Amino acid sequence: PFITPKFSNMVEARTFLFSSESVNEGHPDKLCDQVSDAVLDACLKADPLSKVACETATKDNMVMVFGEISTAANLDYEKIVRDQVREIGFSSFVDDLSSVESKGLSCDNCEVLVRINKQSPDIAGGVHIGKDDM
Repeated sequence: PFITPKFSNMVEARTFLFSSESVNEGHPDKLCDQVSDAVLDACLKADPLSKVACETATKDNMVMVFGEISTAANLDYEKIVRDQVREIGFSSFVDDLSSVESKGLSCDNCEVLVRINKQSPDIAGGVHIGKDDM
């Protein structure tokens, strides 16, 4: 004979934790997001079929943009980075932690590292090659 288990006594209490990060204007994480977004926007504006996987990191008057981008556009990534850093308002760097003039990053003389390659064929094959909607 089939016995129906009784689940009414087996109610399990569940606890869910929700966590999120919030940073203020000028925080390096926000700057990096805005630079990556500016690169994405420039790619899509010039070539709507661009494939963009771009990240940004910053530290000590340096901004590095890196990742894989496949686009027909011919873009000056350093200019995109500098223009976005300028728009955000980072216009002075003094290598002195006690400086009140330093904003921590200078759009004009910061080091900009660009490490962008074309999208790997393995990723392209798994993500969009042969997909009808692309």
